Amino acid sequence: MRGISAATVLLLTLGLLAGQAHADADTVSAADAANHVGESAKVCGRVASAKYATETRRKPTFLNLDRPYPDQVFTALIWGSDRSAFSYPPESLRGQRICVKGMIELYKGRAEIIVSRPSQIEVQR
Repeated sequence: MRGISAATVLLLTLGLLAGQAHADADTVSAADAANHVGESAKVCGRVASAKYATETRRKPTFLNLDRPYPDQVFTALIWGSDRSAFSYPPESLRGQRICVKGMIELYKGRAEIIVSRPSQIEVQR
């Protein structure tokens, strides 16, 4: 570590840790998402059920996290008009752990994020 003092290394490390803590602070569990309505956040959980409702107006795709429909605690909603942006059928994420980024809204007492771009969904490996 020639040329860099121990104090500088410490400050850089603390800065990185603080940045990570800030990033984690914006991440909420699917069960806690309802407590963050009106906030932009990343909601993470396992896709417990998924359905492409082709027979319903606007052809929505529902990705329900942690608990399957009708007991879901959080839903990622993709309107049919946005499906063409995806290179895969979004309902194929069933069983996988994902994070969904966006504005948390409330619909019929359940938290949801409306997803219009694939970049809003991050598959956890």
